[in-house]
Amino acid sequence: MIAKVIVDISNSQTDKIFDYEIPSNLDVRKGARVIVPFGPRRIEGFCIDITDSSDVESLKYVEAVLDDFICISQEMLELMRYMKDKFYIRYVDSLRLFIPSKLRGGRVKELTRVYLSLNTDMSFDDIIAQIPSRAKSQLALVERLKQGGEYLTALSNEFSSSAINALIDKNIIVKSSEEVGRKPMASVKGKSADVKLRDAQERAVDKIFSTQKDVVLLHGVTGSGKTLVYINAIQRALAQGKTAIMLVPEISLTPQMLRNFRGYFGDSVAMLHSGLSDGERFDEWRRLLKGEAKIAVGARSAIFAPVKDLGLIIIDEEHDASYVSESNPRYRTVDVARFRANFNNAKVVLGSATPSIESYLLAKRGEYDLAVMSERISDKGMPDIEIVNMSHELLMGNNSMFSSTLEEKIIATVKKGEQVMIFLNRRGHSSFVMCRKCGYIAKCSDCDVSLTYHSVDNLLKCHYCGKRYKMLNLCPDCGSNNIRYGKIGTQRVVEEIKRLLPDVNVLRMDNETTTTKDAYLEILGKFAAKEAQILVGTQMIAKGHDFPDVTLVGILDADMSLYHQDYRSNERTFQLVTQVAGRAGRSDKGGKVILQTYAPNHYVYRYASKYDYEGFFQKENNVRKTTNFPPYTTIIRVLMTSEDEDKVIDVAKSIYRPLMEYAKQNTQDFLYIQAMKAPLGRIQNKYRYQIIARIKRENESKIIAKFYDVIEKSQSRGVTVFAELNPQNMA
Repeated sequence: MIAKVIVDISNSQTDKIFDYEIPSNLDVRKGARVIVPFGPRRIEGFCIDITDSSDVESLKYVEAVLDDFICISQEMLELMRYMKDKFYIRYVDSLRLFIPSKLRGGRVKELTRVYLSLNTDMSFDDIIAQIPSRAKSQLALVERLKQGGEYLTALSNEFSSSAINALIDKNIIVKSSEEVGRKPMASVKGKSADVKLRDAQERAVDKIFSTQKDVVLLHGVTGSGKTLVYINAIQRALAQGKTAIMLVPEISLTPQMLRNFRGYFGDSVAMLHSGLSDGERFDEWRRLLKGEAKIAVGARSAIFAPVKDLGLIIIDEEHDASYVSESNPRYRTVDVARFRANFNNAKVVLGSATPSIESYLLAKRGEYDLAVMSERISDKGMPDIEIVNMSHELLMGNNSMFSSTLEEKIIATVKKGEQVMIFLNRRGHSSFVMCRKCGYIAKCSDCDVSLTYHSVDNLLKCHYCGKRYKMLNLCPDCGSNNIRYGKIGTQRVVEEIKRLLPDVNVLRMDNETTTTKDAYLEILGKFAAKEAQILVGTQMIAKGHDFPDVTLVGILDADMSLYHQDYRSNERTFQLVTQVAGRAGRSDKGGKVILQTYAPNHYVYRYASKYDYEGFFQKENNVRKTTNFPPYTTIIRVLMTSEDEDKVIDVAKSIYRPLMEYAKQNTQDFLYIQAMKAPLGRIQNKYRYQIIARIKRENESKIIAKFYDVIEKSQSRGVTVFAELNPQNMA
């Protein structure tokens, strides 16, 4: 028998299927991880098929099978092929997504502990008779184990090793090894409530299971009870003998979702996300693989959970950009979800208060079914959004980051014993450091980006490569000491609040304060327990959280996302404002939102302040259609990177020339094609060039296949090439 193997090397030259003969003494099955000889090395690989014969002569033999279980199912092998065709992902890079990363190389295994118990072949009287009366410790240990066995680690804290070993030598105590599951966030306890669904929620759950469509878009305003819809839909799926996957956009949302789900489903819930330890991720993955857990909860990567009999996939906050992978391997979560749903005859639910333009258009056209929940379950209505013109504040002599209105509201809210959330779409202290005299901006030597100042360390940091620099005292170009900070960051917001309210506790939540494993849980737990009155944060506080005492939300920099060079900037700003505003007034106390902007008349804010998604969609959809941007066209980006700039330029030319010829022959399909240096021309000392094309959707699949074919033929050692469809970030 012949094993078809993909070796575990992420390289385009080796990303192909190799044949190996299976020796008679090995049980090699499809989907198993194996050890095979490869050149002078022994290397891990994945057996993706088994056949009777091979066209290759003098085959080498499979040397070993690595696991006592099949880690890649037939469904995932089919998904691997789909991702190769759809996203131009190497086979091995897809396969690596399907298993815990530390499983490769044997860097993580089951956690076993020694378990001690009394020998059941002996009566208790016989046991006592064998122990000398002076051996008080041994007698006490036997009395302890009479109640039941215990782990050696626990007993060693109370009994000497000599007493334990003496009883083992007499065969009075029996040793065994037991696998111990590592449970992530064990402190997060579930709470369930027997809540009767409202009519809109009932209709939404019914539609999920009655529709003939494979996707249902659940458009529910913030606070409308989407989580209860998810829970009831999963209950129905489990009742049908199915499993479910529940995705959230931010790891910071997972504890809250986990608390809800553990309350209703207990140990049937497993977590999968990058914030887990290697052991926790491995154990949760195996629980899903073995069927011990039926529900996978996590961020984007949980879409690859190894569940069988999949019945339901839920993608909460479906509009969020985090569901599109922007690093290798690049993929769109919703496309993977639809593949898995089709394979299993399952349903996909996309939930959002602010659906993406693409998703809502597909619902309008009838490709998706649409369920709408337009009212909050609190019956309080949406919080009022007040737009404050910061240009007027400057004219009035207010140079603070807080408008006079927001400052007054913060003080009043805290005095009432209620809570405040301040949103800032930045991290660190300031976004850049600049010389006022000559205009010099401090930049990373390895990346074409400005450095960010962090006051705690008094350092400049590059947020692309992590490199650190000393803070400037003098301008290196002109020698001036007139150095100023650029845009404000979360640290400066906290400092300003402390100046206003020195006795008030303030929590900060951003990428800098959540580097440790349980930081999300700790910060959110403290805020929920009202140990702090104010929470300052970046996008990770913008969605999903439910704090009943938050009655005021301040949005400091709404314009930051409005003027990005991205056709989605209006959409993202509308979504951001609506989501952040939704954190206020989620109980009977009501809420208020202060939105600070330098563009108060922009149509995005006009629609957002009224929570008019339908009006915004009509406006934005017309703009996209008129300007020929997605979802009416498709953008293809080919990104090439290398430490050798000459090499990357040569590869760019070798890809661009045949594509340009193809575009000339098919002018009716191409709106634009151009090769250029990437906006961030160098990151981590690698030069970056790109080819951008905008194509019509009629012949999209044929054109994309042509791009992939040209890229495949233009591979060069030392140059990495990626292809992206409708990239989230053009920088």
